Amino acid sequence: MFNGLLNFSLWEYIVLTLLLTHLTIISVTVFLHRHQAHRALELHPILSHFFRFWLWLTTGMITREWVAIHRKHHAKCETEDDPHSPQTRGLGKVLWQGAELYRAEAQNQHTVEKFGKGTPDDWLERNLYQRFNFLGVSTLLVLQFLLFGAAGVAIWAVQMLWIPFWAAGVINGVGHYWGYRNFEIPNMATNITPWGILIGGEELHNNHHAFGSSAKFSNRWWEFDIGWFYIRVFSLLGLARVLKVAPRRALASEAPQLNIDSIKALTVNRLQLLSDYRRKVLKPVFRDEIRHAEKPWRRLYRKARRMAALNSALLSEVDRQKLSEVLDKNNALQAVYQFEQRLQNIWQQQASNHEARLDALRIWCNEAEASGIAALREFVSIVKSYRMLPLH
Repeated sequence: MFNGLLNFSLWEYIVLTLLLTHLTIISVTVFLHRHQAHRALELHPILSHFFRFWLWLTTGMITREWVAIHRKHHAKCETEDDPHSPQTRGLGKVLWQGAELYRAEAQNQHTVEKFGKGTPDDWLERNLYQRFNFLGVSTLLVLQFLLFGAAGVAIWAVQMLWIPFWAAGVINGVGHYWGYRNFEIPNMATNITPWGILIGGEELHNNHHAFGSSAKFSNRWWEFDIGWFYIRVFSLLGLARVLKVAPRRALASEAPQLNIDSIKALTVNRLQLLSDYRRKVLKPVFRDEIRHAEKPWRRLYRKARRMAALNSALLSEVDRQKLSEVLDKNNALQAVYQFEQRLQNIWQQQASNHEARLDALRIWCNEAEASGIAALREFVSIVKSYRMLPLH
């Protein structure tokens, strides 16, 4: 009995462990995160309940609590009210004690009641999954011991640590601290890797915070979101229906004059537009100025480039002052930074008014073309090329 009813080789146990933990990750990212928390897709009741059962069996997490805590994280991101921000609590705290932070916030009934609306509230949820949430993991421990003996206990231990470390620790911690960013949004969310396999696509965290209600986390052509792969498979099987995905940029081959349709496309894709600006204008202009600057200024320009690329909401007053002092010494850098801020303000100040945005953008384009900066002139043609594209 010590060896269990099944006797596998070491590699078979390793593969089994990876498969079981992978199924749990997919349950979290597809069911809890994209379906329940953000309503980005609908799931067939059979598939939805399978995920609920599997999460009860392998994590003991309560759907309503998880959803409420995650929605609060988005609503209060990186403030003192964020349940698990490394910016306010420290990376080490979130990385190694993320599960404890989760459990502490789950005790906050105001959080659960305010942010947990719309989650399952049937007889099974009330009388089994919520009331006896640790019965599932206990049952799993007994079952795996009977099947695999001591190896089953080891597999169970890995399963119990998998979500607390990778999701509660790495994603909530490292995912707001280190990595690359496709979109400069007003929080520090990053993409840890471009290949979302190990944690179901959750590694693409900057993309997710930029488009929170999107069922698809990948954005660039070289990014892979395995959670989205499963969603597409479920859709083909009639087990899921995608409701929302991030807008996909489309550029016309010829750039006519700006019109209301252009503004609509740019409004939908404004985060992509600003990302294009940083890659097509800020980066090359700064690179050129650094190349031609005297040695003492190169380091200052590099620091200024990093600050200029950030969303202005993330800059402290000290950073703003330092950036301003550097930019005041270089007309080209000052110009491209100011044009970026003005471009961003077109959507911040003329909210929901396409006509006002159109007038402001026409002025912006005319002045950019007259700036004498080649990168700005070339970018105007990109602005005029934006077109709406059906989302598939």
